[in-house]
Amino acid sequence: MIYRDGNTLVVEGGVTLRNVAGLTRQGIGLLDSNALQVDLQKITEVDSTAISMLFEWQRVADRKGCRLEFVHFPESLASLMQLYGVTSLLTSSPDHSSVPS
Repeated sequence: MIYRDGNTLVVEGGVTLRNVAGLTRQGIGLLDSNALQVDLQKITEVDSTAISMLFEWQRVADRKGCRLEFVHFPESLASLMQLYGVTSLLTSSPDHSSVPS
């Protein structure tokens, strides 16, 4: 589930092959031209498709002139990002302080 709370998109529950297409569309529908923070701390289950979803949101946000900041990565997602070498592409701070190590 994804919902918008002010300038924050909150992602809750699992993000897996089973539901990623719907979540991706739902998230895209919530993007506009404002800067948004995407809070990932309530994600309970992930697979590599979650990374694809974040990249797709980033591509659409760039086209809409929206700046996304992904925050509060759960350990499982942070581990996948490190495995695939994409941590620096999805985090805004050079020290990756919002990404568990």
